[in-house]
Amino acid sequence: MKKIILFIVVFSSILSCNSVQKETTYFSTGDLVLKDYNSFGAKVSSDTIYDQKSITEIYKGLKEGDTVYTTFLSTVQDVCEVKGCWMKIALTDTEEATVRFKAYGFFVPMDLKKDTVIVQGKAFVSETSIADLKHLAEDAGKTEDEIAAITVPKMTYSLVADGVLIKK
Repeated sequence: MKKIILFIVVFSSILSCNSVQKETTYFSTGDLVLKDYNSFGAKVSSDTIYDQKSITEIYKGLKEGDTVYTTFLSTVQDVCEVKGCWMKIALTDTEEATVRFKAYGFFVPMDLKKDTVIVQGKAFVSETSIADLKHLAEDAGKTEDEIAAITVPKMTYSLVADGVLIKK
């Protein structure tokens, strides 16, 4: 009997040592001082607000057609300079997510570059057409040469936000 128990303990230890733990970093809106943020759209009230590294892992696990409702914190890389109808937010040093707003129900200020935001909504991956990429480039104030250089569609990370918090 002792040998069986010892075998179970040793086997369990081996299995637990071989399991890889992915570190997920998150916090909740209860951890925030909400007066430090301007709110746009629906109230952001998630128990789980992911950081950029964690949300990138979630995006990488999605296939086209998959969606996940999520909330995460990031930095604005670009914003629509025409009316604030979209923004691009950092995921990694080289990857970003395009955020649009649910049913165009709200817009964000056009001077948000480098600001900290918390976005809440439906995340998904999709292929962005050449026409849409050119439209986004126009809205971002890109040159004619930069716009003309867009010749292939791009797989993109996207989020349709129903709520946004912007750090004051």
